[in-house]
Amino acid sequence: MRCQLFLQRFRIGLHLVPLCRRGAHIQTPRLVTMKLDTPEFQSLFTPGMKSVAELFEKEKYELRIAGGAVRDLLSGMKPEDVDFATTATPAQMKEMFQSAGVRMINNKGEKHGTITARLHEQNFEITTLRIDVVTDGRHAAVEFTTDWEKDAERRDLTINSMFLGLDGTLFDYFSGYEDLKNKKVRFVGQASQRIQEDYLRILRYFRFYGRIAEKPDDHDPNTLAAIKKNAKGLAGISGERIWVELKKILLGNQINHLIRLMYELDVAHYIGLPVNGSLEELDKVCKNVQSLFPKPMTVLTSLFKVQEDVGKLDLRLKLSKDEKNLGFFIVKHRRDLIKAADSPEPLKPFQDLIIDSRESDMNSRVCELLKYQGEAHLLKKMQEWTVPSFPVSGHDLRKMGISSGKEIGTILQQLRDRWKKSDYQMDKEELLSCVEKV
Repeated sequence: MRCQLFLQRFRIGLHLVPLCRRGAHIQTPRLVTMKLDTPEFQSLFTPGMKSVAELFEKEKYELRIAGGAVRDLLSGMKPEDVDFATTATPAQMKEMFQSAGVRMINNKGEKHGTITARLHEQNFEITTLRIDVVTDGRHAAVEFTTDWEKDAERRDLTINSMFLGLDGTLFDYFSGYEDLKNKKVRFVGQASQRIQEDYLRILRYFRFYGRIAEKPDDHDPNTLAAIKKNAKGLAGISGERIWVELKKILLGNQINHLIRLMYELDVAHYIGLPVNGSLEELDKVCKNVQSLFPKPMTVLTSLFKVQEDVGKLDLRLKLSKDEKNLGFFIVKHRRDLIKAADSPEPLKPFQDLIIDSRESDMNSRVCELLKYQGEAHLLKKMQEWTVPSFPVSGHDLRKMGISSGKEIGTILQQLRDRWKKSDYQMDKEELLSCVEKV
């Protein structure tokens, strides 16, 4: 296949090469290119990918890998999602795919320039190069272009503004690769302008800082000033969009530093965080949960002083039922069970919580509480523990001639208490033998 031969011709490793602009014009000084040839890059060329490449090549439309996938490949990682950019308009792509008998799905993004094609059981999301014509801090009206640099210019961060040709050529207009190597997170162009185009970019900055940067305080002062100046714009961003980004921040690195920065830059108030969040507790919990893979809500709950704080956050961010219940649970139990590790049976109070609850996800909540408290040893034991079933039912008592519903309820609770004290070892016969003694 032509695509395969073309790729083989460029398997020359990673090195800098000059590249001219289209036609005879000399490249701008900003444009840096190089060749990428790594196992991660080559692994992208599935049968579906090769078919897409051949279609675009046949119709002479340019097609490149875009955004985060390029950043991941340059970091030596295989990207989970791969987005593509092209000079073809949505109408041209639709015509091309229809002529080739290629199925298209989820084309709600067509007005924004995105067409999703499905080949060989794989989806390919391909977006026409765009220029933002009008922005309001949340959305943008766009027009299509064939200028790759213009599309790169409208993106948020330099490390997300690169393109990768299917022959392995990197197109880097804003020193994104240099920033990636140096662990720098910078906005494309002027930070204030990029932020005012979409205020959610403030949180994206924090998210990628936690993912890319190595030092906790290696920010450009002008960037921080731009964030503080524009923080109020986050008030107009939907809670759902904010929560998506905030969860990713809470799953990254340097969490306590970034949350503190949100407070210092007046960001916290506009995204629903408590006004006087417990930053000292956050520091302690961030240390506790290292290597325990907590849920985002587990870490965030450290900021809350009372359960009411969870409710206020829910009003702003529209938490899921499970997230909200986890927050309530940790705030309620983090103090009364904090001494459990010092008792002769440290796991018992946590097990009793699960036994006494009728909620199916209580085991998960207890495990998150143990992560919150940094109890790695108890967490391992809890994860290995199989929740036992209480062996006695009301039916068993009725067979013994006890008919009063109230009396059955009382006896069952008393038997349950005996069973718990026996470390859940007493069986049905042993428990029922105690009924007359109850």
